[in-house]
Amino acid sequence: MFKNPSRDRINDLLRTARIIAVVGLSADPSRPSNHVAQELQGFGYRIIPVTPKGGTILGEKAVADLDHLGDVLKPGEKVDVVDVFRRPEYVAAIVDDCIRLHLPALWLQDGVVDEVAAEKAVNAGIFTVMDRCMYRDRAVLR
Repeated sequence: MFKNPSRDRINDLLRTARIIAVVGLSADPSRPSNHVAQELQGFGYRIIPVTPKGGTILGEKAVADLDHLGDVLKPGEKVDVVDVFRRPEYVAAIVDDCIRLHLPALWLQDGVVDEVAAEKAVNAGIFTVMDRCMYRDRAVLR
């Protein structure tokens, strides 16, 4: 059964991460994904929107999927965390992408729960947090 990492390990991730790919980031400011991403920008993280609609969201060029992260990263940059705002039925495919692309951390937001996919990510060496809000966890970090 999946268990989230300890609070200390989560805090370490939040302290060291710099670039966050937000899967399912909406351009609509009334959507939770937009609010959370904007708040994360306020903490100094660079956000990369991942949405098939493309365009620019919160001042950042969006990519259609995780395979296209390289289109917006500068040489030497890497994504530190993939933050997911998609329904649980999409998580398994996102985990497969993270494994294939060797992405180091996966954060499944509140309500995004897929125990099997989360375990698969952990077994592949991906730091995984599930059913928690990255913004709320970062907001209480000192």
